[in-house]
Amino acid sequence: MEKESKKEKVIAVIDMKSFYASVECVERGLDPFNAPLAVTDLSRNESSIVLSVSPYLKSLGVPSVCRRKELPKHIKELVYATPRMELYVKKSAEIVSIFLDFVGLDDIHTYSIDESFLDFTPYLKLYKCTPYELALKILKRIKEKTGLPATCGIGSNMFLAKVADDIYGKKDKNFIGEIYSDEIKEKLWPIKPLNKIWGISTGYLTRLNRIGIYSVKDLATYDKEKLIKLFGVLGEELYNHANGIDETNIRERDIPLNKAISNGQVLMKDYTKKGALLVLKEMNDDLCFRLREIGKKTSVIHLFVGYSLTVEEMGFAHELSLSYPTDNNKEIYEGIKYLFEKYCENKPIRRLAITFSHLSNPSFEQLDLFKDYGELNKDEQMYDYIDLIQEKYGKNKLLKLDSKKEDSTIKERHNQIGGHRK
Repeated sequence: MEKESKKEKVIAVIDMKSFYASVECVERGLDPFNAPLAVTDLSRNESSIVLSVSPYLKSLGVPSVCRRKELPKHIKELVYATPRMELYVKKSAEIVSIFLDFVGLDDIHTYSIDESFLDFTPYLKLYKCTPYELALKILKRIKEKTGLPATCGIGSNMFLAKVADDIYGKKDKNFIGEIYSDEIKEKLWPIKPLNKIWGISTGYLTRLNRIGIYSVKDLATYDKEKLIKLFGVLGEELYNHANGIDETNIRERDIPLNKAISNGQVLMKDYTKKGALLVLKEMNDDLCFRLREIGKKTSVIHLFVGYSLTVEEMGFAHELSLSYPTDNNKEIYEGIKYLFEKYCENKPIRRLAITFSHLSNPSFEQLDLFKDYGELNKDEQMYDYIDLIQEKYGKNKLLKLDSKKEDSTIKERHNQIGGHRK
C-alpha cells in the first residue's frame, strides 16, 4: 500500500541483498537470483566461514552466514568466490553516491557496508511523489548503475523502517515495505516470534517467552516498569519499539553511538598461550592506534579467547575496568595480559577478540601518585610518531621486532580488510 506524503517523519532503510555474493555475481556476469554462488576463501579449511551466499542459494534454504562444509553437496556447479573486501568497499561508496543524487549528505546515515538509512521527509514535496515511489526510483537507479539488487523499508522512524524492510520489503514485488505510526497495531503487533524484530536476539526471545511475551503486541501491552526491572534500560527500549516509538535522529552523526571498538580474528592454526599472547599484543597496538585516531580513551577492556574445536570447552570472555580512561598501549596491554593469564587454560587456542568500551574523550586527567608521568609523556610522544609514520606510509612500514616471530599475524592482517584479503 502506497502512502501519501505525511507531516510525520518518513525514514527509509536501503539494504543491499546478499551484498558480497551479489557483487561477485555481477562481476562474473551472473544473475544473483539464478546463480549458486558462495563467498568464501578456499585457501582456508572446510570449517571456515562463508561470508555471503547468493539470493538463489538463500531461496534453497542456505543461511546467509554458515561454514563451507554446510553448503549443499548436491549442487555440483556451485561457484566459489574469494572475498575481495576492497571491491565491496568501492561498491558501497558507489551506492552512497547514488543516494546523494536524491538526498543531502546530512540525511544519510550509513549503518553498515551494505545498509543505509535515508530521511525522505524533506524531499517528498520536492519530487512530488509518495515515499514508495521515491524508494522505487532509488532502487531502480542502483540496479541500473551497479546491477545490484536492494530492498527498502519505509516507516515513521528508523526502527519501523527496519522492521518494514525485514518483514514486508522482502515479500513485495518491488522489495519495498512500509509501516507508519497509524499502522502499528495492524502491521507491527502481530509479528512473532520476537527474534524476527531488529535487536531481539534468541537469548532475549527465550527470556521474554518465559514471562508470557510471544508477540510484539504482548510486549507492547506488558507493564513497562516490570520490563525495566527485568531488563534494565533495554526493557524500556523494547517497550518503546513495540509501540512504534524511536526518537533516533539521522542527523546525529554518531548513530549508533561509538561506544566500543573491537578487533578479533580466527587463527589459522592452534596457538599456544605464549603465541596467543603475542597476537593479543599486536591486536592491542592496532586498537590503541584506532583509539587515538578517533580521539577517544577507554576505561573498560573485554577479552574473548576461544579454544580449538578439538577441545570441548568453547573458551571464556571476561572484562576489566581500568582505574582511569587511557589510550596508552602498555597500560591497556597489562590489563589484557592480566585477564589472559588469570583465565586462560593450557589448551590450543583458535579465536581471539579484544573490545574497548566506555569510550570517552576526557578534557582532564585524574592525577595518580603511582604514575610515572615522565615515562608516560615519552610513551605519548613515541606513539604519536609511530601513528604518524603508519598513517602516512602504511602500517607495515614500522613494526616491532616481534613481527618477525613465527606466531605473529600482524603483517598479514594489515593486508586484509575485515579479516579477509583486500
